[in-house]
Amino acid sequence: MVKIFFTTDIHGSERCFKKFVNAGKFYNAQILILGGDITGKGFVPIVKMPNDYYKANYQGKDEIVSKSELPKLEEEIRFNGLYPYVTSEEELEVIEKSPEKRKEIFKFVIKHTLEEWMVLATERLKPLGIKIYVSPGNDDDPVVDDALLVSKYVVNPDMQVVEIFENVKMLSYGYSNPTPWNSPREKSEDEIYSDLKALAEKMDYNKFTIFNIHVPPYNTSLDIAPKLDKTLKPVIESGSVATENVGSKSVRKIIEEFQPDLGLHGHVHESAGNIKIGKTVCLNPGSEYSDGILRGVLINLDEKKKKFTYQFTMG
Repeated sequence: MVKIFFTTDIHGSERCFKKFVNAGKFYNAQILILGGDITGKGFVPIVKMPNDYYKANYQGKDEIVSKSELPKLEEEIRFNGLYPYVTSEEELEVIEKSPEKRKEIFKFVIKHTLEEWMVLATERLKPLGIKIYVSPGNDDDPVVDDALLVSKYVVNPDMQVVEIFENVKMLSYGYSNPTPWNSPREKSEDEIYSDLKALAEKMDYNKFTIFNIHVPPYNTSLDIAPKLDKTLKPVIESGSVATENVGSKSVRKIIEEFQPDLGLHGHVHESAGNIKIGKTVCLNPGSEYSDGILRGVLINLDEKKKKFTYQFTMG
């Protein structure tokens, strides 16, 4: 038996990433897969003040800490999926006035933090022989691709078919269909279908096959999200938040056509669960990264018999 631990959508939470790395030893898993949306959604400027004090506006209030207390504040910010950025009063003025400057700094902290994560993962997992695969999702800036190259041990399988274990092939794909947020990695349904078909045709279906596709298939229990209005606020209908299916029609079509053994998905945090499309079992562990909770799924696989069991995890 081979054990695979899969998680997704940690959105920059350092607490969740460290739990992910530790999951290999904890669950006795030989393979770890992080399926996309690995980076945070913003950074927190921390202004250096006179007399070695630092000030940050964090979670709606001003925080003032001493130099000795600074590491604790930075850690708290990272654990909540944001990036601390120490700066000066002068640079802060530029940041506040210039969207381009904010974008430049955001890309810098993403790359710097992710490179540190990859080094940590290598140090922890390489001595244990635990394989690790980390791929981007639709929310991840292209700078992520360069950051993942800092370690030769960590594999970015995006847009590839790779053999992750003897007789186990995995296709990975991080793009999503269009979203209201115009995220960095989005494509039309036609483009997604074309990309996925080219990859799916490279798979050997005599072996155990996994489609590691960030966005879930359309019109299932795995892709139900709150319906949003034009201002991106939830739509209320009959006193409750209305929902809609937001997954990809092309992902569903490609699964129906090629029938892999297993589909691993994320993207829609609220829709943890499992479904079957034909013979394909599709899983979405969901995400609670903002609470520091790592949701995942542990897969126990007999690759020779092409049989597996799975268990959702939370911790």
